[in-house]
Amino acid sequence: MQQIKINNSPHLVRFCVLAAMIASLHFITVNAQEITTTVNDQQELSLTVYNQDLALIRDVRDVSLNKGLNRIAVREVSAQIRPETALITSLSDPNSLSLIEQNFDYDLLTPQQLLQKYVGKQVRVVKTHPTTGAEKEVLATVLSANNGVVLKIGDRIETGVPGRIVYDQVPDNLRDRPTLSILANNNISKNQTLELSYLSGGLSWKADYVAKLDETEKQLDLNGWVTLNNQSGASYKNAKLQLVAGDVNRVYEPRRQHRDVVMMKNMAAEAMPEMAQESLFEYHLYTLGHKTDVLQNQTKQVALLSASKIPVNKEFLLQGNQHYYYNQYGVIADKLKVGVFVEFENEKQYGLGMPLPKGIVRVYKNDSSGNAQFIGEDRVDHTPKNETIRLKLGDAFDVTANKKQTSYKKESAFGRYKHAASSSYEIEIHNAKDEDVVVKVLEPVPGDWKMQETSLEYEKVNAYMAQWLVKVPAEKRITLSYKVLVRY
Repeated sequence: MQQIKINNSPHLVRFCVLAAMIASLHFITVNAQEITTTVNDQQELSLTVYNQDLALIRDVRDVSLNKGLNRIAVREVSAQIRPETALITSLSDPNSLSLIEQNFDYDLLTPQQLLQKYVGKQVRVVKTHPTTGAEKEVLATVLSANNGVVLKIGDRIETGVPGRIVYDQVPDNLRDRPTLSILANNNISKNQTLELSYLSGGLSWKADYVAKLDETEKQLDLNGWVTLNNQSGASYKNAKLQLVAGDVNRVYEPRRQHRDVVMMKNMAAEAMPEMAQESLFEYHLYTLGHKTDVLQNQTKQVALLSASKIPVNKEFLLQGNQHYYYNQYGVIADKLKVGVFVEFENEKQYGLGMPLPKGIVRVYKNDSSGNAQFIGEDRVDHTPKNETIRLKLGDAFDVTANKKQTSYKKESAFGRYKHAASSSYEIEIHNAKDEDVVVKVLEPVPGDWKMQETSLEYEKVNAYMAQWLVKVPAEKRITLSYKVLVRY
């Protein structure tokens, strides 16, 4: 009789142990009783939303667990949950619960999904007689559900659905809503307070500001709003809402593509007390002072700040370009645009003095009839307290400029310089308004430069910038002329 030798190699032993573990895991997974928890079990819910399509969701629920293995089906989680970030713990008895496995079931119950799950399986097809209305039931095997239905009925292959399809049951991995399924071992037999925390996409926020200039254009009122968008596939009711402002570093990986998200279908606005803010690491955290509902496919607005009679400085700016100093030109430009800016200080004495999240500031002013008119908008970055907020509202209609180069001469270069030239310019500024204006002229001069002549007083604001403040009387023209030596 031939003896069978058993190979006791370490690789075979490890393989056998792994196979046994997989078989054991399959056994306990199949035999674990499923316990469903819904939002009705919710005791606490909080959202921390970031600027970058990201939110941290903390969901606390009371769940009745059996002693031993439990499969916990957590329903109404975000459809854009990042399952690898999910963390579930017991708040009532932290040492009693140990996690074994978790799955995110995102295949939702639809006729098409149900049909696809039955490919290769039998269904019943109910046909109705067109005259008598009598129904006849036949067995069919689903061969394909891609771009149509292919059925095998008896010895025939048919496309399309010749009647109603009746299924015996809904597959276990097909849910009517997004569900996080967790396999856990529970050492005690009593209700547990479980906390589920996870990161999710589909939630984001931005700041929007509305400013109104007074008649003198020397003061403005400012209101800030937080606009929150929820396209995560879930609703969050009676939730504590917190917002993080700042650029949080994230690692982006290829991810499963979710189904097309329905566009926002409603907007809710809440004019509530201003949000409290605090420092969080190198960011800022804003907390809404009351609980709120953040519904699926909803754009929600909550008040961020309100300040009035903030001193504002209006500025006309004519910005040059350094490449006109390298070569010879004639007329550089006619009817140059003069930008219009307003700026104010983010200081407490003006009702501000808090870190302002980045967003768009839209500015209005009343016309002669008292009707508010839109006069421009600009985007601002995250702004710490006591910093200047500067907005470009557009270009002036009645203030224009003409610029030309009146001379250009190459000079001798020496030392570390390879090129040198002196050039002269004239900038004619026309004010068609019925009031005086001051136009700031900024000329970025390249290289090592020296102002040789100027018709108006100037300031060298930095190594590469010359500045003039040109006062132009109402309905007058003022010409600024200067000559500069440039070496590079």
